[in-house]
Amino acid sequence: MRPATTLELLATPAEVSGVRRALSAYGADVQLCASELVTNVVQHLGEGVPVTVRVWCDDGGRTRLEVTDPDPRALPVLRASVGADEESGRGLALLDALAARWGVAYGPGRGKTVWCELDGGPGGGAVPVASAGGPGRTATAGRDPR
Repeated sequence: MRPATTLELLATPAEVSGVRRALSAYGADVQLCASELVTNVVQHLGEGVPVTVRVWCDDGGRTRLEVTDPDPRALPVLRASVGADEESGRGLALLDALAARWGVAYGPGRGKTVWCELDGGPGGGAVPVASAGGPGRTATAGRDPR
């Protein structure tokens, strides 16, 4: 099995497509969620912000995606509805629809990590490629049905 994939980058619109390409082995759903989360960093924190994208699969075939940025204050907000004429605001709704659960975690001196977990198998979009456990994190926002 392959180890976890970790990408270190400066968030820019051009890097979003690079993240999608780098995560192609994980499937379209993981690529879409990663694109949306990195795009949120660009839109809400600005271009050039350092970002870490990390993806791995657990033994059960669930894929975990984490996007870490240095600003613990800019939190993702799932909007209840978005008007047809609005140009943005749908990214987290897509993530929420695709992910089994998602949330935000804080690390010591590491800003925040927005994470999501996607189920593997048909329709899940995840390809089991690693068996690496991630650091223990606590959901502080988002959707965690446990």
